[in-house]
Amino acid sequence: MKQVDKEGYRKYLTDRENPIPEEEIVETTRIVEKFEKFLERFRKSLENASDVEVNKFSKMLIDEGLNTYTSYVALSRYGFFIKNMDLYLAVLELLDGAEVMNVLNERLGEHFGETKRDEILPKDDLPPLGLPSKEKVDVTREVLKKMSKVLTFEECKKALADVAHGLPRNFRKGEREKYLKAGSIDEYLREKRKNAIAELEKHRDDGTIFFNQYITDDVVKFVKSRPDVLSGERRGNTIYHTKIPYMVQEYLDATDERMKRYYACHCAWARESILKDDEVSSEFCHCSAGFTKQPWEAALDQPLEVEMEKSVLKGDLECGFKIYLPDDVV
Repeated sequence: MKQVDKEGYRKYLTDRENPIPEEEIVETTRIVEKFEKFLERFRKSLENASDVEVNKFSKMLIDEGLNTYTSYVALSRYGFFIKNMDLYLAVLELLDGAEVMNVLNERLGEHFGETKRDEILPKDDLPPLGLPSKEKVDVTREVLKKMSKVLTFEECKKALADVAHGLPRNFRKGEREKYLKAGSIDEYLREKRKNAIAELEKHRDDGTIFFNQYITDDVVKFVKSRPDVLSGERRGNTIYHTKIPYMVQEYLDATDERMKRYYACHCAWARESILKDDEVSSEFCHCSAGFTKQPWEAALDQPLEVEMEKSVLKGDLECGFKIYLPDDVV
């Protein structure tokens, strides 16, 4: 059984455009060695570790107070270094949307005050970093239950949409420049779509990962056949944006509708509930609605209305949103 390749890993971390500092390399290597030791219980190695072992190790890190971003980034980097993509993607899954509940806590306080915030999601009850997705769904259900008791539907929608997957409000600021350079909404959309497809094709040709998945010819063909997918399609004064499935090839291959919905869902706080009989309410998808409209709001430099059209959490086979454009830009 191979041991941690300390020298190779050190070279991998230092031979970068932005080299990792020495103290971080030491801490990073220590976490990888700790995981290697942990894997011995299951007669597994770093080369064949999977999401099962990663999730168990994550719970141990939580119990020991070692569940820091540095710890998880250490594991993901080592997984990528040794080409164990199961390990790499399992760690990404733990980090995916990890800030959502923390940001929701902040938004609830901003919009509705500390008293209502603490009735719904007090800071002391925030879920720990590294919580496995199968346990995240219970947190989501409880938060939504409390929100519906304390807030109106419109207030819930407002708070969730303002989370936008936990991305900073200025994350899409570059879109404004792209829009102004394009000169019109349709030209901006054409460029957006052209660049999105080019990115997919590059990942396919290079054999690299697009967020969490490999891109195949089938994936590119599917996106090209659906102008509403990935970039969005303008129909009148409305942008129809259908989310690209979380795992497109698996989505296309699935024949069971439940599995199709599962592979479509991007949300780590809700996805696992699709495999159970008690699915998270589609109300939570307003968080995704906020994320979807974010680049358009940045491009047009103004707030926009967004409406959930379809959600896999309410039985649809895909997730889609309608973003309403101001009359003066169409």
